[in-house]
Amino acid sequence: MKQPPRGKSILRLQQQWANVRSLHESQRLYIRDELLQVRGLLPILMKHRNGGQWSKEERAILLRDLRALSNLSPYLIPLIMPGGILMLPILAWWLDHRRKGRESESERENAS
Repeated sequence: MKQPPRGKSILRLQQQWANVRSLHESQRLYIRDELLQVRGLLPILMKHRNGGQWSKEERAILLRDLRALSNLSPYLIPLIMPGGILMLPILAWWLDHRRKGRESESERENAS
């Protein structure tokens, strides 16, 4: 069996590492942006707990912030659950699976 030249395998590893880094960076920015959206959530939640009433604007803010948090739930589960670190490979597969699905959908739209 013929082995590929060493330079090509190193180049392939570098490309794979660059892909991992870009995926990590995009996910990091996504999580940061979502968390920045929910910055004022706790004071609004505590207002109701302390006997106050929420205004219509506060209810809209709560709804928006809780939706933003629900988008982050797949990312937060491994951090919250006991033994959640064991779910990281499954989470990585799921995220990659979603990304591949979006890429194939965009390719189909571009073809038509």
